[in-house]
Amino acid sequence: MSRSSVRDLTVGSPMKLVLSFMLPLLFGLLFQQFYSMVDTVVVGKFLGVDALAGVGSTGSVNFLVLGLCNGVCAGFAIPVAQKFGQKDFDGLRRFVGNMVWLGTAIALIVTLATTALCDPILRWMDTPEETLSYAYDYIWVIFLGIPATMLYNLLSGIIRSLGDSRTPLVFLILSSLLNVVLDIVFIVGFHMGVAGAGWATLLSQLISGLLCLGLIIKRFPLLHLRRDDLRFRGVYARHLLNMGLPMGLQYSITAIGSILLQTAVNGLGANAMAAVTAGSKVYMLCACPYDAIGTTAATFAGQNLGAGKPERIHQGVRACTILGVIYAAVIFLAMYLWGSQLCLMFLDTKDAAAVASIGALSRQFLLINLAFFVPLLFVNLLRFTIQGLGFSEFAVFAGVFEMLARGVFGLCLVPWLGFPAVCYASPAAWVMADLFLFPAYCACMKKRGYQFEKARIFHPGRSKA
Repeated sequence: MSRSSVRDLTVGSPMKLVLSFMLPLLFGLLFQQFYSMVDTVVVGKFLGVDALAGVGSTGSVNFLVLGLCNGVCAGFAIPVAQKFGQKDFDGLRRFVGNMVWLGTAIALIVTLATTALCDPILRWMDTPEETLSYAYDYIWVIFLGIPATMLYNLLSGIIRSLGDSRTPLVFLILSSLLNVVLDIVFIVGFHMGVAGAGWATLLSQLISGLLCLGLIIKRFPLLHLRRDDLRFRGVYARHLLNMGLPMGLQYSITAIGSILLQTAVNGLGANAMAAVTAGSKVYMLCACPYDAIGTTAATFAGQNLGAGKPERIHQGVRACTILGVIYAAVIFLAMYLWGSQLCLMFLDTKDAAAVASIGALSRQFLLINLAFFVPLLFVNLLRFTIQGLGFSEFAVFAGVFEMLARGVFGLCLVPWLGFPAVCYASPAAWVMADLFLFPAYCACMKKRGYQFEKARIFHPGRSKA
């Protein structure tokens, strides 16, 4: 394996390391959002507002299920980062071997459950009849592709844990471009409707995962597993589940609040649903840097924890904070000037009245969310740092605060105040989560610092976690 294939985040300038690791992640996330936006643009332009609203109404349940899977994969990668920081490569491979068994089991169970329960879930969410068929056709295919999604996220997470955030980016760009082509072919050429957008996403995710697997086989001998590495070990499996399940549950608990909010939005009609869909697509594109900061923080904290350097973890948090605050100011100004035009990309311009109404609502939704981007920064930064420190269970509590805030807005305030309450629901959730995460981060750092100090006193020369 070449020296450039991995990156040791335990030595060197934290700001430079954060930037060099984060930028490939950011480009990858932008491409993910790019082909997600292409789904929405093609659906809105060629299939109409009802189809757009139907696809948009699946966002929260999509986040509930795929968030669980992606959170589990992110949690599984943390012990790998810690073992890499310790230079314990035998332990690293055993964790990877047990990830194969656990990942396969979780993917199959979740796929079977979600594809069977699609219709009841959408009806429980009060999805309007005129959009229900569109929502079902799209989300059923997405759920069918859960194994492909987990394959990519598991393998790319392992590669990133070794400090290589560039390699997954290359494959993600290729699959994103393929997704664009397949969207047009399936929807416009083959007239497959919204299901075509789902199949395009599924195939693109599968290709990304297979490319990651091929690269690991070819260029990462550190990850070549022997038969003994693939032996199921209870102690390794329990540690993986202790890290992965809380992270997955945190996403799912957060998504429960989003589902309650989406149910309230569905009651406001197709225009409000389409406005949230369009505004959310632009918002998620703008939020990509904070997702990249979160993944960077988890890997940075995991490697430095393994290397016995807790002081560098706080330095990494400080570097990420500086970058995140500067970005929040810049992106708000940019979207204040050009956000409306981006939201209008998702609408059928032939319907002038609908465009005027939906465009105004989507701009309102977007700007209010962007005004609270600094709280969102700390939700991602502190939560992922805490997870990298090995306290994944705290992620569940942060998710509970987000769920409660969105739930209160969805159940109580949206029926009373209407669309403005929808706009303030996520900002309220971020502020609530931060009220928990700041003291939790301080407590976790204090505990790790005490453990390292104790290790130095009783075991001089040994400071590994």
